[in-house]
Amino acid sequence: MCGIVGYIGERDVQQILVNGLSKLEYRGYDSAGIAVMEEDQLTIEKAEGRLKNLKGKLEQRPLQGTIGIGHTRWATHGEPSDANSHPHTDQTGKFSIVHNGIIENYMELKEELMEKGAVFSSETDTEVIVHLIAELYNGDIVSTVQSVIAKLDGAYSLGVITEYEPNKLIAVRHASPLVIGVGKGEHFIASDISAVIQHTKDVYVLQDGDLAVLMKDKVTIMKADTGESVRRAIMRVDWDVDQVEKGGFEHFMLKEIHEQPLTLRKTMLDRINKENDVVFEGLDLTPADFDKIYIIGCGTAYHAGLIGKNVIEKLTRIPVEVDIASEFRYRDPIVNDKSLVIVVSQSGETADTLAALQESHRRGAKVLAITNVPSSTIARDADYVVPTMAGPEIAVASTKAYTAQLITFYLLGIYLAQEKGTLDDLYRVSLVQALKELPMQVENILDDAYELKLFAQSIKNKKNLFFIGRGLDFAVALEGSLKLKEISYIHSEAYAAGELKHGSLALVEEGTPIIALITQQDLYEKTVSNIKEVKARGADVMGITLEVNVDLFNVVDEVCFIPKTNALFTPILSVVPLQLISYYTSLALGNDIDKPRNLAKSVTVE
Repeated sequence: MCGIVGYIGERDVQQILVNGLSKLEYRGYDSAGIAVMEEDQLTIEKAEGRLKNLKGKLEQRPLQGTIGIGHTRWATHGEPSDANSHPHTDQTGKFSIVHNGIIENYMELKEELMEKGAVFSSETDTEVIVHLIAELYNGDIVSTVQSVIAKLDGAYSLGVITEYEPNKLIAVRHASPLVIGVGKGEHFIASDISAVIQHTKDVYVLQDGDLAVLMKDKVTIMKADTGESVRRAIMRVDWDVDQVEKGGFEHFMLKEIHEQPLTLRKTMLDRINKENDVVFEGLDLTPADFDKIYIIGCGTAYHAGLIGKNVIEKLTRIPVEVDIASEFRYRDPIVNDKSLVIVVSQSGETADTLAALQESHRRGAKVLAITNVPSSTIARDADYVVPTMAGPEIAVASTKAYTAQLITFYLLGIYLAQEKGTLDDLYRVSLVQALKELPMQVENILDDAYELKLFAQSIKNKKNLFFIGRGLDFAVALEGSLKLKEISYIHSEAYAAGELKHGSLALVEEGTPIIALITQQDLYEKTVSNIKEVKARGADVMGITLEVNVDLFNVVDEVCFIPKTNALFTPILSVVPLQLISYYTSLALGNDIDKPRNLAKSVTVE
């Protein structure tokens, strides 16, 4: 959840660290700090709050050096404060570390260290690591770190520097992401490629259990437990720094909403051939090998899975179950060697989803990963990988990654149906043609957002808002409600429209804003009936429907029309107005849209 950056070379380290942290604030922004080796002496500066607070301190007293580590924090152990900020140091000030993850046995270790005289200055689990390093230091920082991590339970990526060996930067990865940027006479570490891409496009993606020793002119990677040297291939990043900049948009979220047509095209590229067959290179899935599919994800990825369930079941007639990743392994799921488990994660590092993947493997299932990061832990651990092509997504609230997951599910559903023989050729061609039209249809929605801006102004001071829909519309309502909560902080709930009479209708009163999704033509009349129920209680209703349903004007207060498409594909179109409503509501409230309070982009702790 936190962001790590580090550098060793010849350049001014402060600027590199601060610039890197600015690319990692989406991972946490409760506090930030850097540790720099100034003439072989460690100096640390850190500050509670956003990165700008640290920048202000560094303007008053810049740190000079060519080796250092930095950190931006999402608080887990201890409130946001200067004391709880990273980097942490031992009592002597000779060692400093940054950490992403959670040390599960830190209290036990802390008590042992305190009995030996260690004095702690923070409430964090991280501080036990640096005290352990100081206690066990034997003149060799590499073997010392090996001894320390042998005592740790949990998830961690670490950056370690010490005055005793000022020419080395130690990096460790265990169940938490970390990459190494490779330059000429300089090297970098970071939680995410976005923090180093302005300096180099060549990276090592560390694997679990890797320990790396960075020096100016070389990188040595070994297994942390044995010290055995290992080779990791250099990955050449195929996107550039412009893709992680705002590109003229006021916020990353708005930029990413507008990138969705391109994302959809890229995700479909090379996966549809001239005969309108769906093809996945290297994917050798035989539907006859499994009798049930499980889809697992968290938050937005879970909502994408709800759409995926509907698509796969309809096209293949294979039963599909959707699970929240944090619940899956604790309910003793009926998963076996006849199960296919599909895990969905934008980052490919989501801790609960990774745990569900591992539990599925233990039970004998094959696992397919849908992720935006092909080099991620989830992608490496899965049996099959279908990458989405969303590119870097910086805003905490996911938009283009979600629609990329949806288009991937559509493609996967058609592919499985082809392999199983449950899809009529004419229907398959019509589906593929409709898929190809979606990017242009999304562009048309984005070009006509004026009414959505006005609606956002009308709800900005409301305390509660409700989303309703049936079938696929209910799944989209869940995602729309989540987006509004995430960035506007307005309480919102999504309900299956047919369930309103069973209790939820009691919450509707005069002036209650309700967004009704009504894109499934076979459920149109039933949903209209539900809308009339809330209108009779005084609700103000915006309807989101297909452009052919002009009669909806007679039922609701406002209408947002989306282009007509196959009923399976309406979620990609109907979610775009909901994304824009959330964005413009948050904008009207003056919130920090890209970095909503209490949230982080990549959830790497359970």
